[in-house]
Amino acid sequence: MPSFDIVSEVNQVEVGNALDQANKEVSTRFDFKGSDARIEHKDKVLTLFADDDFKLSQVTDILTAKLTKRGVDIRSLKYGDVEKISGNKVKQAITVRTGVEQELSKKIVRVIKDSKLKVQASIQGDAVRVTGAKRDELQNAIALVKKSITDFPLQFSNFRD
Repeated sequence: MPSFDIVSEVNQVEVGNALDQANKEVSTRFDFKGSDARIEHKDKVLTLFADDDFKLSQVTDILTAKLTKRGVDIRSLKYGDVEKISGNKVKQAITVRTGVEQELSKKIVRVIKDSKLKVQASIQGDAVRVTGAKRDELQNAIALVKKSITDFPLQFSNFRD
């Protein structure tokens, strides 16, 4: 029976490369001379440090530009609150989201079921598996999900006949 999986993956190697490029640019830019602006990476959390809110927004702009250039979809970033540390210095945590979250999975399944297509959608951990009798129905399901879910990056993988 033909099937495919709806997943959300981020290439961690590209995130690391973009992070290195962003740190290099921050360290060489004239407007960051003498400041403690930097980006740290631990697991799937990026932590941005800067001297004030303006410089933090500049570091965020540099990071998003580098991520976009490296082909990482910035819709997978979840920005945390800006926290004050000693003195004027601020930091912000950015989580790189991978996998389809439970709430989004349920929304995808509901969209597919409401469409009256002859396919079945089931939640498989952090992915959604869609099965159907005909290949055309699966392609219609892909088009429907692409059209209805626009706020989160989704990939369609493991397409089997």
